[in-house]
Amino acid sequence: MTEFFLDFRDTKTAFADKSNSELKEKYRLFRMLNSPLLNSLGTRLTRFALSAGLPVEGIIKSTIFEQFCGGETISECEKVISKLGASNIGTILDFAIEGKSREEDFDNTKDEILRTIDRAKDDPNMPFSVFKVTGVAPLGTLERLSTKKRLDAKSQAKCERIQQRVSEICAHAFEAGQPLFIDAEESWIQDAIDRLAEGAMQRYNRDAPIIFTTLQMYRIDRLQFLREARKRANAGGYVLGVKLVRGAYMEKERERAAELRYPDPIQPDKESTDADYDAAIEFCLDHLDDVAFVAGTHNETTTQLLAQKMHARGIPTDHPHVFFSQLYGMGDNLSYVLAKYNYNDAVPYLSRRAEENSAAAGFVSRELDLITAEIKRRGLA
Repeated sequence: MTEFFLDFRDTKTAFADKSNSELKEKYRLFRMLNSPLLNSLGTRLTRFALSAGLPVEGIIKSTIFEQFCGGETISECEKVISKLGASNIGTILDFAIEGKSREEDFDNTKDEILRTIDRAKDDPNMPFSVFKVTGVAPLGTLERLSTKKRLDAKSQAKCERIQQRVSEICAHAFEAGQPLFIDAEESWIQDAIDRLAEGAMQRYNRDAPIIFTTLQMYRIDRLQFLREARKRANAGGYVLGVKLVRGAYMEKERERAAELRYPDPIQPDKESTDADYDAAIEFCLDHLDDVAFVAGTHNETTTQLLAQKMHARGIPTDHPHVFFSQLYGMGDNLSYVLAKYNYNDAVPYLSRRAEENSAAAGFVSRELDLITAEIKRRGLA
């Protein structure tokens, strides 16, 4: 029997919807991002220009922003939604506003999240919606809730408003039949987010996975958390929905742990993170009847492994409880090849900051290699 293998080096498929000029522009951008010196210099100059009020927004929007974001509004994203949909790739509108402090800002963000859910409703090209709790809640209150500190009257009122906003968003998704991710965040506020997500799953995931919590597998406790979450879901009679990611706050987590002298919550090395991530995938596949999951990863080895495990187990590529996901503009070779073979694949974008994406130097280098190969294949070099 021939070993099952997806060719993620198939650049013809990966860049099929890129014109020659678009491909060359992508090459120029990733070549810059791949240079630590140019990347650092460009970031500092951009911050300076923005703080000084220089007119650079148009330049940013036509280069880095355009590469990693579909638009600043829902209407601006329509072109990319259609383009991805034509290649059998789903879109997730991600209105990722965070760090605000005014109740008015939290309410405005909640309203915009509701609009993204309305836009996604009944659209097969938009399989999920998503939001961050810090977009609708003050950080301080989430931290107090996570540490289970006693709340004064003011904090209690804020807590009730947080619960109301999250409840309204989740109820809206349920009524629309629109699956919804609740993103993971820093460990010191994650316990409050976990409890909000679990409460929503218990209420809305009775018949189908609507609410998905997010697990950052670079945390040493998340694999066990996954196992226990399934037990609670079984006991509560609801479907567990999880999005598996490696993690996004490693430096911040380590620095805070060292500063405040508590045990580092992050895995000791990448190999440990990879091992837990792959074990989480195995666990979800073992319990596919009552667990729905999304593998949010740009890791080619992990993506290949999941596809191979599905093949070996006879799991259909379009099984409704298994999705792959990559950030827009990163991992086109994964997204387009998976879509070619009818795997469920979705790309989140809209307001992810370019610097978050470009921080993954290894992925930038890989992407540059693939773009270079496609340029040579087309005879453009």
